[in-house]
Amino acid sequence: MTQQTQESTSPGAQIRQTRIQKLADLADKGVNPYPYVFDKNANAADLQEKYKDLPAGEETEDFYSVAGRVMAIRNTGMFIDLMDASGKIQVFSHKENLSEDQMKILKLLDIGDIVGFYGSIRRTPRGELSIKSTKLKLLSKSLLPLPEKFHGLTDVETRYRQRYVDMIINEDVRKTFRTRSLIIQKIREYLTSQGFLEVETPMLHPQAGGANARPFVTHHNTLDMDMFLRIAPELYLKRLMVGGVSEKIFEINRSFRNEGIDTRHNPEFTMMELYQAYVDYNEMMALTENMVSSIAQEVLGTMKIQYGEHEIDLTPPWDRKTMLGSVKEATGIDFNTVFTVEDAKAKAKAAGVNADDCDNWGQVVERVFEEKIEPSLIQPVHIIDYPRDISPLAKVHRDNDRLTERFETRINGWEVANAFSELTDPIDQRMRFEAQMQAKAAGDEEAMPIDEDYICALEHGVPPMGGLGIGIDRLIMLLTNSPSIRDVIAFPTLKKKDN
Repeated sequence: MTQQTQESTSPGAQIRQTRIQKLADLADKGVNPYPYVFDKNANAADLQEKYKDLPAGEETEDFYSVAGRVMAIRNTGMFIDLMDASGKIQVFSHKENLSEDQMKILKLLDIGDIVGFYGSIRRTPRGELSIKSTKLKLLSKSLLPLPEKFHGLTDVETRYRQRYVDMIINEDVRKTFRTRSLIIQKIREYLTSQGFLEVETPMLHPQAGGANARPFVTHHNTLDMDMFLRIAPELYLKRLMVGGVSEKIFEINRSFRNEGIDTRHNPEFTMMELYQAYVDYNEMMALTENMVSSIAQEVLGTMKIQYGEHEIDLTPPWDRKTMLGSVKEATGIDFNTVFTVEDAKAKAKAAGVNADDCDNWGQVVERVFEEKIEPSLIQPVHIIDYPRDISPLAKVHRDNDRLTERFETRINGWEVANAFSELTDPIDQRMRFEAQMQAKAAGDEEAMPIDEDYICALEHGVPPMGGLGIGIDRLIMLLTNSPSIRDVIAFPTLKKKDN
């Protein structure tokens, strides 16, 4: 049997053919299965709330128009579970209340169809709030069946590839994405309440910059030039700070990095980045913990969240630890007393960390930190004072010129936020870029190129400032107890599937 024959005789294909025949039957009855509008005036959840005290067996004279997707059909259509974006309500359809023509349409309905009903509110003797329908209108005929009721859509890859079906079947999935929208809304509200101005910057860049990451490359035909999808908005946001559009700015942006995919990384992701004049990274720490904790309180009603097996307390203030101090505490290595990359690699090896591929002292320190300390940082903590080698856009630490005034916030072992006392010295910035170019020439594909226009902007002068970036997707993972970034991105990047 050929693949095409198998597909045409599969249960799904047979159901589709049956439903296509129903389309023809509807056409014979003069019914348009895909009409233009429907005058819906009530949501399921609102009706459930309004009539929650209606006694069993009682009927009202209140009439409403409801619409949604048919999720269950019982007694040949007499009882239908109708789901809209707010929830479910039962529809009672009986030949005593519907015309003969309407009953014929009722018999052609299937699970998955989108239907509008008009009728009065009643509560059945069994206690189910219902619409006693006197009129119905088919709004969209579903040609493909939904997954079987009791097993649902369980294949993880299919859930991600057919997110629309995942949302139809799983209320928890719909709730996650509603929560995502609310979290982003609350971030905007918090920042604007603090005097921040929301701005927009380009997504197509003439050269990649603002982070150590591999970019996606595209080509502009008219200009005949390669361009790069934004890996970070940083350098354009700082140009706006030079221009003085506001002393406080932020952008909630989509960024793209041509890197690996795992439970915490998707090539396309959402981040929030902000800058504030006349402050340093200490102010950014306070802003981070106050914003995240207040959003948790508003969205979830608590600052104590459950993620997996851990209860995480987001109540400020959060702990602060230096990177070098946390490494020394965990391994006994004082990298402050190590001055060459060779000695640093030897110390790392003695601690059980392979850093042979690291190019400088800072990368070795970071490698030891990531392997020996990072996974244990469950409760919120700001890891501060990163090596200068790995922080090309941060100001030199005022007390140690091998370090920078940079912190990353860790929760559940993840980097959730990254912030600096921003580098504002154009001479120093050029030297940092040049060091990055040397690293690139030596094979580091993630190193940043020199951005001459950005240096030109800095040479016009920019106030001292703090900057902060927060990974929105990871924050939403934490606040929704989602195990994978794919659970909080509606349409995650997936490998192309052969037909």
